[in-house]
Amino acid sequence: MYCPIPLSTKGYVNRTQKPSTVMAYPKKRNREHPSVNSQWSTESELVGLEFELTATDNHTLYPQYTIGLHAWFLDQVRNTNPELSQYLHDGQSEKAFTISGLSGSLMTSGKNLQLQGDRLYHWYVTGLSRPVVQWLGKWTQNLPPRIELRNAPLTINSCKVFLEANTYEQLWEQQSPKTGNLKLSFLSPTSFRHKGHHLPLPIPVNLFHSYLRRWNDFSDIKCDRDLFLEWVDEFVILQRHHLQSVKVAAGKRGMVTGFTGAIELATSQKSKTKFSGNIQQQQQLFYALGQLAPYCGTGHKTPFGLGQTRLGWLVEDIQPISTIQQILADRILELTEIFRSQRRRTGGNRATDIAETWATILARRELGESLQAIATDLEMPYQTVKTYAKLARRALN
Repeated sequence: MYCPIPLSTKGYVNRTQKPSTVMAYPKKRNREHPSVNSQWSTESELVGLEFELTATDNHTLYPQYTIGLHAWFLDQVRNTNPELSQYLHDGQSEKAFTISGLSGSLMTSGKNLQLQGDRLYHWYVTGLSRPVVQWLGKWTQNLPPRIELRNAPLTINSCKVFLEANTYEQLWEQQSPKTGNLKLSFLSPTSFRHKGHHLPLPIPVNLFHSYLRRWNDFSDIKCDRDLFLEWVDEFVILQRHHLQSVKVAAGKRGMVTGFTGAIELATSQKSKTKFSGNIQQQQQLFYALGQLAPYCGTGHKTPFGLGQTRLGWLVEDIQPISTIQQILADRILELTEIFRSQRRRTGGNRATDIAETWATILARRELGESLQAIATDLEMPYQTVKTYAKLARRALN
């Protein structure tokens, strides 16, 4: 049974009160510790932060640098709150944060990307649970001066709130627009898991299944998944889209076939079958999950930069995938298929996991990365990575 139970509003932020966002360090301020005026309520469960960064000089950046951003962020949590760090690492089914890649001018330089010292870059972090949001509030009061990304340190110029501090109840209680239409833009490659493969299409049922998983995991307002997805399948219409498919190496191993672009969704009052639930409640949840999308991202591997989502039609804001990132993804896919075909007798997911690991290690090694750097990113012993690289080369001969 669908059961949205309203919670007490005592202690919640007035939704008409905008969060205070102050750019970090005025000219006379000590630049060693930039901070943000993060005065959101202790009841806040959602927030989005935007960091303005500059490279300390012209630096090369390896194609899978989002792994480094992910590791740096978790190091910040571990150094200040070990209990929360353990929870984020292995304590729940859904990750309670997302990070983006770097937004700005990333040029291709040989087998790497190029950061330019005279350009600004932006990086986005969101929190999806009360413990993470409260930690972000404390952390941003005394930010480190730099993001230590391998061989490419980035100075933190400023930090501000770009998605206001919110609660799941406040999202639930917001009134839906009269038109009922919802526009979503996917700024980074977005994909879903479907029967062991990637599904690079924004099918409404997959979209809202993705959002509802996070909602039910972190919100106190639990919703009937099957009933809602039945309603989505019957009543939600994809009215228009502007999409393109992309391949990208994502997460710690393997590659993803995804999409970027924008869509517009609408709801219909007509259905060929009789719907057993409360249609008005489903529409309310539809709109609430649409508002959640920019916080939680869409699809899988959102803690590694995929599935960055914004409200509105923002196709002009989509940053193209660099040539070298596409080359790496294509090579990982090619090697994965070779290694998987050689291991068909092993069956199950193990053969695919081993094939993807070997393919990732060898493809990154071919681009000139050191085995030690690859081992660090994959959180694997150096000797294991070295052995896998040798076995992968031998398997190609």
